[in-house]
Amino acid sequence: SIRACASPAGRRHEGCAMTAAAAAFTPAAGGWRALARAYADSPLALAGLALLMVIVAAALAAPWIAPQDPYDLSQLDIMDSRLPPGSASADGSLHYLLGTDGQGRDMLSAILYGLRISVAVGFSATLLALALGMSLGLVAGYAGGRLDAFVMRAVDIQMSFPAILTAMILLALFGQGTDKIVIALVASQWAYYARSTRGAALVEGRREYIEAARLLGLSTPRILFRHLLPNCLPPLIVVAALQVAAAIALEATLSFLGLGLPVTEPSLGLLIANGFQYLYSGRYWMSVFPGVALLLAIVALNLVADRLREILNPRLQSQ
Repeated sequence: SIRACASPAGRRHEGCAMTAAAAAFTPAAGGWRALARAYADSPLALAGLALLMVIVAAALAAPWIAPQDPYDLSQLDIMDSRLPPGSASADGSLHYLLGTDGQGRDMLSAILYGLRISVAVGFSATLLALALGMSLGLVAGYAGGRLDAFVMRAVDIQMSFPAILTAMILLALFGQGTDKIVIALVASQWAYYARSTRGAALVEGRREYIEAARLLGLSTPRILFRHLLPNCLPPLIVVAALQVAAAIALEATLSFLGLGLPVTEPSLGLLIANGFQYLYSGRYWMSVFPGVALLLAIVALNLVADRLREILNPRLQSQ
């Protein structure tokens, strides 16, 4: 109880308030093992998770499993450009399983490296946007008053602009590059986390364990990040999983429009754009294969996110 936590014995056992936070964070009926069991009840979600793991593993292992380094211009031969799937190189040293593009790059290697870029950009932008939006939303929901109003008005202004428009404006100002596109994605997505965290913080901030933490004399940062934050994580996990897919799709869109990565670093969007001009001449593989890889990555992430939403949402559990 609150009085027990505020007592000298409660002060000696500081975990009194933390116990409530940890219990609220874990899914109903038993923690991470219960979460894993609930997730495994859906074969479709398991298939999505398996596909996501394969994609991430292929992206991380691209330098070792790719037949060719598409970034190394010395390995490219213009005589091998626009070869159909299953063709061999001019000197017979390589076999292009998925064909080549207009620059003579092996499509399989380009797709693996493109996935590497998409995964790196998507996850890094999501983590940075999560950290920024979560911190602002947590402070705003806990403090209230003018600070809450100021942060929420900034969120409203940010969310009034389409994400792609915000990213395009920032990339036009900063130029191309992986770091620039990550900054643009963070600026486009932080508001989603801030609003979700603030809503959860307003609800959790009225609960007894937060009052107990105050009575214990704990500092505000300790209350925020050790007691309040764990109870706000379940909805943020779902939002983050969805936003990874959105970040990957947005990066591909910007690269397709020529605003993302430079031509020397072919991402999936840029590969699709480069092959689009050959699409109506029967050379479908230049755009279709990168498009399929992008589609599989986004579908896998959405399947995982949908299952997490079903598990961590009490309303859906009751249904």
